[in-house]
Amino acid sequence: MTKPVLLGICGALRTDSTNRKLLHEAARLFGDAEYVDADLNLPLYNGDDEDAHGIPAAVQTLSDQIAAADAVIISTPEYNKGLTGVLKNGLDWISRTKGNPWKGKPVATMSAAAGRAGGERAQVMLRTCLTPFRPNLLLGPEIAVHDSTNQFDENGHLTGELYEKNLGILMRDLRAQLVDWEHG
Repeated sequence: MTKPVLLGICGALRTDSTNRKLLHEAARLFGDAEYVDADLNLPLYNGDDEDAHGIPAAVQTLSDQIAAADAVIISTPEYNKGLTGVLKNGLDWISRTKGNPWKGKPVATMSAAAGRAGGERAQVMLRTCLTPFRPNLLLGPEIAVHDSTNQFDENGHLTGELYEKNLGILMRDLRAQLVDWEHG
């Protein structure tokens, strides 16, 4: 069997985002896989632009990456008690592409934020926004890293034992869903 493809979608555009670090930690704990970082640096969705120019190449690339992935992990910061505009914009654009690349796809969500709740509200909103796509959402264990700038070491690894343990469980369960999805 070839290596599974694990797509990581970060709700922050910053290169050194703690959510990007969290995705890389998740990929490490997932184990042997081809990890791909998605690019959410997309134009703002505008129906008039879509009518005039069609689906932008960057959006089609993202849709194709989701379709080609065996599993998807999404991490989002929490901006003003919700998910980021860049992540919502990406989901809006994907809804405009042909087919549904998310349908039945194993998906795990997580968050890292400065606040004490670690982005829990953003994750709830993210799951709500994913529902129409009908992915196979893993609901736990929930990973919401609080005070996120202080939760990673200089190598980008989580320093909290409980975070790493629960993230490992989530990735183990995601890998198990992969097997079920391929044979179901």
